[in-house]
Amino acid sequence: MTEAEMEAIVLSLPGAEKGTSYGQPAFKVNGKFLTRLRREDGSLVIMDVSPDEREMLMEAEPATFHLTPHYQDYPCVLARMETLHPGSFRNFLERRWRKIAPRKLVREQEKAEAGQ
Repeated sequence: MTEAEMEAIVLSLPGAEKGTSYGQPAFKVNGKFLTRLRREDGSLVIMDVSPDEREMLMEAEPATFHLTPHYQDYPCVLARMETLHPGSFRNFLERRWRKIAPRKLVREQEKAEAGQ
């Protein structure tokens, strides 16, 4: 996945916008952290991943999923953008988005998905 593809996926989510997190470029929804690109290793920070899920992902796809000591105590995993499947990225983001987006946006999105 390219950086342009990644950004298009993130910004396709209702309410998603560019912002900063700890002085680094990031994407947010409703002022809450959605994801960011770690330029130092070309990885995306994927939030709301339990330790068990993270271990499974890193074991199943070690070329894509990894972790640094800084993120070890957080419910997340790092994913190398170069090898991350765009559909998988979208699924992770949608899960996070549903958790942090305003309820009204989530309801509107659910209605749109249901064709109402």
